[in-house]
Amino acid sequence: MKRKELFLLELLVIASIIFASSPAVGQQQNAALGIEVGNKAPDIIEKSVDGNELRLSDLKGKYVLIDFWASWCSPCRRENPTVVNAYNKYKDKKFNGGNGFTVFSVSLDRSKDSWVNAIKADKLDWPNHVSDLKYWQSKQAMIYRVNSIPANFLINGDGIIVAKNLRGPRLEAALEALSK
Repeated sequence: MKRKELFLLELLVIASIIFASSPAVGQQQNAALGIEVGNKAPDIIEKSVDGNELRLSDLKGKYVLIDFWASWCSPCRRENPTVVNAYNKYKDKKFNGGNGFTVFSVSLDRSKDSWVNAIKADKLDWPNHVSDLKYWQSKQAMIYRVNSIPANFLINGDGIIVAKNLRGPRLEAALEALSK
């Protein structure tokens, strides 16, 4: 199969997964709390870089990529440009079931200096960065059952998980399929 045909097939599969697994608008209010597509994402309440408490639920109304990563994770650092490009391209777009797009980064770092330096070096310009600096014992990683990184969850404006582990071109393909 040619590269272009393969990409179009992958885009079609992603779009069908997102739309087929997303609950109807009336059902979203009754979605079960969980970490699977169609579930309401558990809230994340954690300290930011400056020590203030950030809440995932404060971003209601936007599409949010919950991105689990760490400064010491080479695959995460290689994926960061993809996330940065998606953020810059889609942050002001309108979506079906949400208005705008942002990233909520959850770091599994142990060192605040390493975490902050990686945010700056990789130009992760969104305002939502949290970590409890507990490495693999991170409360948020345990709640979301993250056992390898990078890992991510895409939620709609109602906090419903619409896709998981979108990396590389699949992230942009999913956001494009969901944008108006």
